[in-house]
Amino acid sequence: MADKLTYHVIDALSRAAAEPAGVALVATKAEPGLFPAVPAGKTAAQKAVADGLLKATDARQKLYTLTDAGWAYLLAAANPKQVLEDFVRVLEARQTEVNDLLTAARRMADSLFGLRDAVSRVLPKVTTNRVASETAGAPPTDLADVLLAKLADWAATAGEDCPLPDLYRRCAAPSVGAFHDALRTLHDRGAVYLHPWTGPLYALPEPAFALLVGHGIAYYASIRTDTVSRRADRLAAAV
Repeated sequence: MADKLTYHVIDALSRAAAEPAGVALVATKAEPGLFPAVPAGKTAAQKAVADGLLKATDARQKLYTLTDAGWAYLLAAANPKQVLEDFVRVLEARQTEVNDLLTAARRMADSLFGLRDAVSRVLPKVTTNRVASETAGAPPTDLADVLLAKLADWAATAGEDCPLPDLYRRCAAPSVGAFHDALRTLHDRGAVYLHPWTGPLYALPEPAFALLVGHGIAYYASIRTDTVSRRADRLAAAV
């Protein structure tokens, strides 16, 4: 009986030495353990813990690892060559597991790249269809009226002339050409002021939004005061 207990203890200590993260003390159907789930194995497990050869790695005492006393017992009782061979077998098994994990990670990365490529191809079509569906049947909005509203809001908050690039981004015009046409219409009506760029042309930021008016280059816009009053009167009448 003593020889069998010693065999179980040495075998368990060898396994524990190769698993520094900890192993279950006694094997179950669900997971392997340091000792077999037989009477001799359970007795050997109790003796190894009582003798301080193994210690629990957590408060729940689910995993056990080798102590310094366990190392000393193992090196004195076992053949070092056999212990080393056990370590090599475990290392080879771990290497295989790592290779499998790396292969799975590469496959997952390839799958993610493929999905991202698929999304980049499909998303623009979905977005176009959604926008078309949302705008279908909607009454057309006069871009000039939108510009007047944005300029009125700008005047109320900023207190200065609005740069044309900012105005363009606020009104969501379908194109720069349509934006310029609406500004010319408002200018011809006398509803807005178009103010020139007074610095050197090479310093003009975002020149695509500048508008040629007569012999000058307009880069700022502001709503006329009387236009604001008329607009307020129309809103009040509508209410």
